Amino acid sequence: MLSRVADNLYWFGRYLQRAENTARLIMVNASLLLDLPKHATFGWGPLIEIVGAKETYAKLYPDATEANVVRFLVLDQNNPGSIFSSLHFAREILRTSRDIMPREIWEKLNDLYLFVQEKGDRVTSRARRQDFLTEVIESALLIYGMIVSNMSREVGFHFLRIGTNIEQADMTTRIIEVRSTTMIRAGSGDQLAPFLNIWWMSVLRSLTAYQMYRRHVRIRVSGPSVLRFLLQNRQFPRSVVFCLNTIASTLPNLPPNRKIERSIERTRALVQDADVEGLLATDAGLHRLIDEIQIGLGDLHDAMRAAWFKL
Repeated sequence: MLSRVADNLYWFGRYLQRAENTARLIMVNASLLLDLPKHATFGWGPLIEIVGAKETYAKLYPDATEANVVRFLVLDQNNPGSIFSSLHFAREILRTSRDIMPREIWEKLNDLYLFVQEKGDRVTSRARRQDFLTEVIESALLIYGMIVSNMSREVGFHFLRIGTNIEQADMTTRIIEVRSTTMIRAGSGDQLAPFLNIWWMSVLRSLTAYQMYRRHVRIRVSGPSVLRFLLQNRQFPRSVVFCLNTIASTLPNLPPNRKIERSIERTRALVQDADVEGLLATDAGLHRLIDEIQIGLGDLHDAMRAAWFKL
């Protein structure tokens, strides 16, 4: 397979996953703010931190109001990580790779792109926002389900699968970092302490993980148990370890590269050996671990680009 095509499929998986996760983040954040007391001041700004777009956002908007943040994350073409931009990039990739994937995937992706383009203004209305975001999430899941069910397990599929899992691992760590460190700061005040369990539940719901958490963990929601589940659980598809294991299991189907293998091994060991209880003792402990994981994911991406995507 041409390195250009491999690179395109890798990024197609990332863009599709990014659009789905961004829609879920917005929807869950709106629900969380309804559950917290009125004096809570965390608002919509943390979503910009989660997606790592503070500098881009600051150049375009004067403050982090609900309307500005939602528009930036959903429709803004100047934001390369917005839902619209992610679907645009995925659509352009698929336009040049339609001979590799089933025709039905192009049709569904094009339908989703046109839906966001034509109906995107619905996100400015709270009454219609949830239906719009639900449609984006369900359509993205449908497209990925069609890929898994209908695409031959050739080299292209494996590159797409790696891109999907790197993006999911990255988004999981971002959600944990911003949500959890904010909760640690909030926990120092008596007024917000009773609401910490609600906040931890929002972390799980951001990743559609609440029901599976209850099934696997079988104890009440708490900080250490949520972190352990989202970082180290080997069975939940959105946990960091699961994503890294999936990437590792895919590598035998691709040209061997020891640097890529070592990068996965280092990052996986970092996550598996983490002292979850100790991480929550200080804000810096969790922040340092998440930084190291994200650096590891970045190193993995760089190693793959150097080995396979030399354009």
